[in-house]
Amino acid sequence: MKIVLASNNQGKLSELRAMLAPLGLDLIAQGELGIAEAAEPFHTFVENALAKARHAAAHSGLPALADDAGLCVEAFGGLPGVDTAYYATQFGYEKGDANNVRALLEQMRDVHDRRAAMVSTLVAVRSAQDPEPLIAVGRVSGEISAQPMGSNGFGFDPVMYIPQFGQTFAQLPVAVKNANSHRGRAARAMVEMMRERWLR
Repeated sequence: MKIVLASNNQGKLSELRAMLAPLGLDLIAQGELGIAEAAEPFHTFVENALAKARHAAAHSGLPALADDAGLCVEAFGGLPGVDTAYYATQFGYEKGDANNVRALLEQMRDVHDRRAAMVSTLVAVRSAQDPEPLIAVGRVSGEISAQPMGSNGFGFDPVMYIPQFGQTFAQLPVAVKNANSHRGRAARAMVEMMRERWLR
């Protein structure tokens, strides 16, 4: 079964391909089909993921899967949230993972409450008009470290310290990270829902 990933993020694509491997799905990035990125005008992960999934399904004629994920920092009232990918641009930096990390550490320099969560919301639709989208949410709580550590992963992984492991996501072996990350948790739930509702 072919399914379009409503993203051109290579990190997400490789992670989700591995996580959905048990289903034998052929996950194709929307960019490979010439599909442009969808608008993400909403303030919640689920609304943006649903919009992206419907957009990819409408332009491909295939089922689609979208992931909207981000960092929610307690001291910032849950922000940057849905604007995580563009976080650095608020502070005059170009968009990019390294600049996002730099901007976050600068903003948190004098902040004592370093609690944060990584959240991933996966939405899958059989078609653009699917009235019953599958929705799976994964969440991992941790703290923002004082400096980047580790070279695995992407995004805020180098500063997302997970007390359970005593390391950042970027310090963990890829298999361990994928099994315990926000996206890993959401993907496990999505695999079960797809098995039960789509692949029976």
